[in-house]
Amino acid sequence: MNRDLCYLPATELLELFRSREVSPVEVLRAQLERADEGDALLCSLVERMDDWALERACESERRYADGTALPLDGITVATKEKHAIAGYRVTEGSLAWEGYSAPEDHPVIERLRAAGAVFHARTSTPEFSIATYTHTKKWGITRNPWNPDFSPGGSSGGAGAAVAAGFTTLATVSDIGGSTRGPACFSAAVGYKAPYGRVPGAGPMTLDYYRGDGVMGRTVADTLLATNLVVGQHRLDQTSLPTVTISDDRDVRGMRIAFSPDLGGFAVDPEVVANARATANALAEAGAIVEEVRFGWNIDDLRVGTAGHFAQMVASLMNSIVGDRTALMNDYARNFLDLASIAREHMTMFDAVRAEYNLMQGLADAMDGYDALICPTSAAVGFPAGDTMADGIEINGTVVPWTEGLLTMPFNVNNRCPVLAMPSGFAANGMPTGVQVVGHPYDDDTVFAVGRALEELRGNPFAERRPATGG
Repeated sequence: MNRDLCYLPATELLELFRSREVSPVEVLRAQLERADEGDALLCSLVERMDDWALERACESERRYADGTALPLDGITVATKEKHAIAGYRVTEGSLAWEGYSAPEDHPVIERLRAAGAVFHARTSTPEFSIATYTHTKKWGITRNPWNPDFSPGGSSGGAGAAVAAGFTTLATVSDIGGSTRGPACFSAAVGYKAPYGRVPGAGPMTLDYYRGDGVMGRTVADTLLATNLVVGQHRLDQTSLPTVTISDDRDVRGMRIAFSPDLGGFAVDPEVVANARATANALAEAGAIVEEVRFGWNIDDLRVGTAGHFAQMVASLMNSIVGDRTALMNDYARNFLDLASIAREHMTMFDAVRAEYNLMQGLADAMDGYDALICPTSAAVGFPAGDTMADGIEINGTVVPWTEGLLTMPFNVNNRCPVLAMPSGFAANGMPTGVQVVGHPYDDDTVFAVGRALEELRGNPFAERRPATGG
């Protein structure tokens, strides 16, 4: 196995494929072998498609030979299990639901397939993708390759672990409360929460304005490349926006960058804050104007808004699917439905919207006069693997609800704002830490420009170190 092939960025692999120095089949075989060695521990891949993938890789190789290569030809992509692939079963990791055989591809899958991607595996999630950690009765406990005592986060936890472990070059992800950005943070990867409508989805949940789909990579350039291939209107999603080409060309010199270590009162681990501050300082040294800002947010607005929203949207969908089979569900999923039932009895959707509006205005006020905002992605330096954190999690001497272990949810409420999640360093326990680069509504270019500059200034973690476990 060539370990380096497992970790080369997609942008570099494409050049090597075009020059015929490396073949898509070589990369696929190396990553499959690495998964053979490491995924028994990590439990990140819930389905392998080795033979199918090998056929696709051979097709890519032929296109490079005859000069008809596609934009992403031969690049391996591990897909989140919830992202439908025509003919494959979707179960959302639930024993309470038989799932369904997908009649057609999810829009993200369709577009990556058309670009020449090689789908070789499907990745684990918590049940119905509702948690910030990844474990289920159906699939087991997904562990973090940087430190297997910890989770890679959720709900795109399998995706994050697979990317970090070198089992794949790219992975599809989704985000309704931090499900892309949390795993990106805990995996030292790059995850993009595109503004609502930028990337098309499928099914009735496209109308949930918290949600979004995308692609995770190990570099900013890879994530940008893949994002530009999946954006644009699609017939399955009437909320999807016209196609744009996102650029990272803007110079950060002279940009005004707001920095917040805690978004106005969240408990945040000191190591997380220190790494986030060092990231912000790097931008200042590069010529940006970086200033610490205060937030006037009321955390109760976040709790009310998200409780009402999830009760009316996600929990209602789950109830319609599971029916009377809740005894088969994971404890955290049953608890989610119980709390949602209480929330529906005591608050309306308007109660949620009113609280959400306060959060939106609070962000607009904090970012007024600035081009972007930098803040931590996770408040904690990891979530213990297999732990539901039902009694909360202690952060910097304060026990908070597990839902506040990430600082991602406010930007699902503010879901027209693009957010790029990037590495910021490592904690003493070996776990990666991360920052979010938040832009004004639909200003994708600025967050990618800041992200590119940060990667140039601070380096890419995979260029310097690799996880000790996973293969």
